[in-house]
This record gives sequence, C-alpha cells and structure tokens, in this order.
Amino acid sequence: MAHPDTHNQYFKTLAAQKTPRLMRVVGWMLGIALLSAVAFLVFVPWVQTTAGFGSVTALNPNDRLQEINALVPGRIQEWYARDGSHVAVGDPIVRIVDVDPQLLDRLRAERGQVVAKLDAAETARNTAEIDLQRMSDLFNEGLASRREFEQSQIRVEELSARVAEAAAELTRVDVNLSRQSVQIVRAPRDGVILRVFAGDAATFVRAGDVVATFVPDNVDRAVALYVDGRDVALVREGADVRLQFEGWPAVQFSGWPSVAVGTFRGKVAAVDPSAQESGRFRVLVVEDPEAPIAWPDQRFVRFGSKARGWVLLETVPVGYELWRRLNNFPAELPKQSQEDRSQ
Repeated sequence: MAHPDTHNQYFKTLAAQKTPRLMRVVGWMLGIALLSAVAFLVFVPWVQTTAGFGSVTALNPNDRLQEINALVPGRIQEWYARDGSHVAVGDPIVRIVDVDPQLLDRLRAERGQVVAKLDAAETARNTAEIDLQRMSDLFNEGLASRREFEQSQIRVEELSARVAEAAAELTRVDVNLSRQSVQIVRAPRDGVILRVFAGDAATFVRAGDVVATFVPDNVDRAVALYVDGRDVALVREGADVRLQFEGWPAVQFSGWPSVAVGTFRGKVAAVDPSAQESGRFRVLVVEDPEAPIAWPDQRFVRFGSKARGWVLLETVPVGYELWRRLNNFPAELPKQSQEDRSQ
C-alpha cells in the first residue's frame, strides 16, 4: 500500500487543493441541523387533535332561540315590542283581539246563564234529597209504598246528573273565557326580542302561530362542533378542547396548545350517538370552569357565531405524528378507552 506522501508526490495539484473554510462551516451546520432534526422528531412531543367547525349555542334547550306563539285566534291590535327590544319576564309583547269585539261580553253572559242553571239544579237536587229522606221515613213506618220510595231515589239521581252536566258546561265556558281573556302575549323570561313578524290591525293570526322569536338572557353558552366520523371514536366526555371564535384574533398551534394565542379552553360535555345528515357527529363543548381566561363576553361572541375547535387527544413524538399523517393513519386511541376496552 502506497504511503500518502507518495500520492502527494505524484498528485501535487490535488494535494495543493484545500477545502474552503466556508464549506467546512456549511458542512458542520448541515450535520448539526440533521442531528437537531432527528432529535426534534424523536424527542419533541406533539399533541394529537381532531378538528371540527361549528357554532355557538346553548347547552340547555330552554336557553336557545324560542318562538313566541299566539295564544288565541284573532287579529293583532297593538305591538308593545320591536326587533331588538329588551324585555323582562311578564312584559307585554303584542295584544291580540278576537274578530268579534263582543265575544268576551257574550261569554260572560253565557257564564252567568250557566251559573244560574247550576244553582237551580243544585236547589232541585237538595229538595229531592229532602223528599227522599221523608219518603224513607214513611216507607219504614209502612205509610208509603216501595214504588214511591224508589221513584224518589230515581228523582235524586236524575237531578244529580243535571248538576254534573251543568258543572261540566260551566267548566267549558270558563275554559273558553280564560282562553279568550289571555289576549296579551307576554315575555316568558328576561331576554331580547330577536324578530317580530310584522302585522297590524288587518293581520289575522290563529292560535299557535309564531308572532315573534325570543332569545333569553344570562344563559350558559356551549359550542356545537361537528367532527368527522373517523375521529369521533377518539372523542370522549371531559376531553380538553381549544376553541377559536369567529372575529376573535388568534394564533393556533394545534400540536402545542400551550403556546396558542387567542384560543380558549373548553370541555367536551356530550357526543351525539348518531351522525347528522352531513355524516359528521355533533360534539357539545362547554366552558372549562378551571380555565384561567374566560370565554369572551356575549357581546363579542353571540349565539350563532362560528367557531372552530381542536379536541386534544394523546401526546406523541413529532416524528410519529408526521409519519402517521403521511400514511393517513388515524390518531392514537386514548389510554382511557384502551383500558375500558381491555376490561
């Protein structure tokens, strides 16, 4: 084997060539970068997430958008509220009157007649009961026949039936009078009239028709996220969620939620057992009571506002997450679900 000096003797030009200092620096930098990249992929953690889009809603159905209905048929006489009006519980919204302006007077007159009929029937029954008692005494003493005694009993039963019939008729009249008397539709609770369906004295409404829509005040908000069916099995109740609200500036790093800016914490409250028509599953997210930063005020994040959420799953190395996404593999099954499945 030839000595290196021999090569230098015959290849003087090659021996005269030296690696530039810049290239040596670049080589060292590339080597360090490669080692750093490998260390980054192996040791740096990444939080797997499943994302979904949705909107702000209310967890309690009674706190969601409500329809206010007409209680009686008739025409609209007067509006007490308009779009955007804030109302308290019991405040009037609209007055509805019957097409026949004398209907209430006629119902009151009919009630008076039925009351008189009931009083007369009760008086006749009381008299018949006295006659029955007298006839019973005479029958026991042998001064009246059984037929007369039985006819007295039949008479009492007939008059009792008339009393019951008159009482039922009075109840029916009272129900009609009560329904027609409730002509002012009132707010069921504190809130805002979102929209009134325009109408004036010429507008006729039927019982049950929607006259306005109403949004209650001071409700617990929630976010309804719609998650892909492939990832919904990974979402469990109580899982942490990061939320980004429409119109609220945010910088989100899905794999490192701790460095995200402008996002808010939430907890999964419920997961629908069946899919929506779009094929996605609804996930209800509520505010995390232990979060250091509360959700934005309702003035900024209103009902119906769009939102995007990331449900936090398992923590894995960055390299594994990159490999998983390149191969289109699903995320890791949560450890709690694995334990439940093994049991």
